[in-house]
Amino acid sequence: MSTDKNEAQKYLDMDLLRFTTAGSVDDGKSTLIGRLLYDSKSIFDDQMEKIEESSRKKGDEYTNLALLTDGLSAEREQGITIDVAYRYFSTPNRKFIIADTPGHVQYTRNMVTGASTANLAVILVDARNGVIEQTCRHSFIASLLGIKHVVLCVNKMDLVDYSEERFNEIRNEFKTFSSKLDIPDIHYIPISALYGDNVVDKSDNMPWYGGATLLYTLENVQVDSDYNHVDSRFPVQWVTRPQSTEYPDYRGYAGQVAGGVFKPGDEIIALPSGFTSKIDQIQTFEQDEQEAFSPMSITMTLEDDIDISRGDMIAKPDNQPTVGQDIEMMVCWLNKESLDPNGKYAIKHTTKEARCIVKEVKYKVNINTLHRVEGDKEIGLNDIGRIKIRTTKPLFYDSYKRNRKTGSIILIDEYTNETVGAGMIL
Repeated sequence: MSTDKNEAQKYLDMDLLRFTTAGSVDDGKSTLIGRLLYDSKSIFDDQMEKIEESSRKKGDEYTNLALLTDGLSAEREQGITIDVAYRYFSTPNRKFIIADTPGHVQYTRNMVTGASTANLAVILVDARNGVIEQTCRHSFIASLLGIKHVVLCVNKMDLVDYSEERFNEIRNEFKTFSSKLDIPDIHYIPISALYGDNVVDKSDNMPWYGGATLLYTLENVQVDSDYNHVDSRFPVQWVTRPQSTEYPDYRGYAGQVAGGVFKPGDEIIALPSGFTSKIDQIQTFEQDEQEAFSPMSITMTLEDDIDISRGDMIAKPDNQPTVGQDIEMMVCWLNKESLDPNGKYAIKHTTKEARCIVKEVKYKVNINTLHRVEGDKEIGLNDIGRIKIRTTKPLFYDSYKRNRKTGSIILIDEYTNETVGAGMIL
């Protein structure tokens, strides 16, 4: 029994990598994920039997591993990905959450959704077609969303006779384009998702390639330094007051650490009140902690009983976020109705809710050339642009580049309650 408990705890303590796949239609994203799951032995026998049966019914000459991630009936019928599909698997070295995102231009918003929480992006390129418009689009979005690690997988190498020359051409072309982006860590891997070359196992067909396989890269990429452990930020999600016989005066502040490190005894400041105190205890569901850092979920108690509620933020007195109501940000528009240049929207920022008015649309971005489009300021579905808003309440924020959690905002249509835009504060 204790062995099972130890194994379970070991699994819970394993490092987690969130990654997203992106690429054009038919570049093989779903097949690649299916191959990863199959070759890493992360598929149950009954799942495999259903995939084999579905492949036979479709008339495929091989087991179509893409069916593992294409969950919607329309996806299976058309052989494309429409919605974001999440899959979970693990190896002895790491746990993974995969977001398989669509390749069509009209589903760019789904790619934004899948990539918003990712540490790494796997971008697929068809070896026959090379770097195309969608490659540039998805790379720009990955850069905009603060993804620091990209793996460019040149897929379908079997269809170009595993040509080293072709792989080098594509790698050099992408290097030229990505030099304009803010992506510090890029890996290049030639693969065949259909046959498994360089996905989990090294390929005998490409002896000229001396780099790591995709799975080895995913297992070993270092993402700990991606979190901001300098600027201490704790948005309060809930005030815990059990008022029980055992804890009659308990008052705890629950939420997820968005940045920095907190320890018992640290002096803190509560925003917006400006009151200061010291941390008494830091608790998780299981035990008291001697320190807390992103992305831990904790309950914090203070030495003094001060007024703090949901939406407030706890920070360090000598390192506070920007406080303001006039905010400039890049916005990815997610709705069929275009952004109203003078419109009013509800917003969510960390745990805080407010309303805002759009004061100005500065420009739209041509995603393929990365040029600013000054003349056309209509921001419609899947467009990305720079806007300025004024909020009804002060927000406590950092730039998105510095902190993805305190630097992001979502815009909501007040009448339909639909999320219409995803913003990255500049």
